[in-house]
Amino acid sequence: MYTLFRLLPLRHLATEQLPALLAAWLVAEFFYKFHSFTLECAAFLATWFVFDALIQILRGRITKTAAS
Repeated sequence: MYTLFRLLPLRHLATEQLPALLAAWLVAEFFYKFHSFTLECAAFLATWFVFDALIQILRGRITKTAAS
């Protein structure tokens, strides 16, 4: 986590990671009730990964379309 914040520019964190983080947090808060911190934390991190991947895919398609 420290490396993520240290290596990525603030703009990248604010425009890509923060929305993915907030969306994953909301999904985890409302839907993940495993009664186990470990399982809920792992599910939250997996959800963050999926949302981040979707943002990167959409960003790539938008950038590709704009460049054409």
